[in-house]
Amino acid sequence: MSFGRLERTQGSQPMSEINVTPLVDVMLVLVVIFIITAPLLASSIKLDLPRSDAAKPGEAPKFVTLTVDKSGKTFLNDQPMQLPELGRSLAQTAATRPDTEVQLRADAVVPYGRIVEVMGLAQKAGLNRIGFVAEPPDPSRP
Repeated sequence: MSFGRLERTQGSQPMSEINVTPLVDVMLVLVVIFIITAPLLASSIKLDLPRSDAAKPGEAPKFVTLTVDKSGKTFLNDQPMQLPELGRSLAQTAATRPDTEVQLRADAVVPYGRIVEVMGLAQKAGLNRIGFVAEPPDPSRP
């Protein structure tokens, strides 16, 4: 035993790996906080709106389907019709609901002139919102 001499113990070595458990815990707590507060931020102004019979939800926009098949026959909502009868039906629809949309479905082999003729009937009847229905291209074909 000598005086003044103490044995030194080796201190702890630095860690070479990062402990991610506390980071994951903090992130999960933040996710829970955002999940809880997100709905509260969407409607930050609280209102007590008055009640009224006139405040009914609007109806979905109405549409009619106008189809021209390979042979050139016309169908209105899957009912076969000749052109004069089709014009009268479209005019009647336009009189009751002028904002009705016409969804025009035509076969690829139908001549352009026939499609223009049917479109003209719809526009003459007063239905100016005409949408063309098509299929997306086949990705397997170049």
